[in-house]
Amino acid sequence: MQKIDYALIVTDFDGTLAHSDGTVSEETKAVITRYVADGGHFAVSTGRMPAGILPRVKELGLVGAVCCGQGSVIVDIQSEKILLEGRIPNDVAVTVCEAMQARGLHIHVYDLWEYYSNMDDDYLAYYEGVVKTKAVLVTDKPMSEFVKESGMRPFKILAMVDPQENERIRLDLEKENFVGCEVTRSSSLLVEVGNVAFSKGTSVDFLAERYGVDMQKTIAVGDQINDLSMIKRAALGFAVKNADETLKACAITLDKTNDEDAVAAIIQEYGYKNT
Repeated sequence: MQKIDYALIVTDFDGTLAHSDGTVSEETKAVITRYVADGGHFAVSTGRMPAGILPRVKELGLVGAVCCGQGSVIVDIQSEKILLEGRIPNDVAVTVCEAMQARGLHIHVYDLWEYYSNMDDDYLAYYEGVVKTKAVLVTDKPMSEFVKESGMRPFKILAMVDPQENERIRLDLEKENFVGCEVTRSSSLLVEVGNVAFSKGTSVDFLAERYGVDMQKTIAVGDQINDLSMIKRAALGFAVKNADETLKACAITLDKTNDEDAVAAIIQEYGYKNT
């Protein structure tokens, strides 16, 4: 058994821990298992909803907490008990949906265990295939009207967009100054709006406190600008080789991509003491 150095490693899932085909290699699984057995804490912080990530972290044999929705929902993996929630007020959610509708965008609105889509198209089929969860279609009325009538306080609202339009749309929505919200990007296809008080950065704080780990012994790994808050918050923040250039500018950039088991390399090089 090797002695642990950095006792908490928090990683994004899609584009970081998982390969491009959505799988996690047997080598990476073995490295994570060993690190945890030696006393380290390993956690996933993702934009996915609980139903979209719990099966995956269970496949990895992880226990403890998983952070969903950019840190706005934290769930105990074994019991599926909600440990923390940071929702968007209903009136603000309605305003966000109205702004997205005015731009003709494909919208997803996330409640705790379900999500709702205003379009049944190729984008939705692709998304459902990735996260292995089906959307509830809302096509009989505007999404803003549905959200208002339901009284829902979602933890996340996103738009599926053409990758070439992503940054333009993100900046355009950012100018709306949605009260108490942050507009970010979690992939080339996704522009997301969430409660600004809850992020992947605050998820690192939550996990460090929960596991009794000094913040100076934390590591975060990501690939998109929604990972920026945890990259900045952790003692060591890494961007995989395939990461967004904006993230790379603020992180330690690896020479390995997600398809080359970058997270396993970090665990082996930084998770343990050299002596």
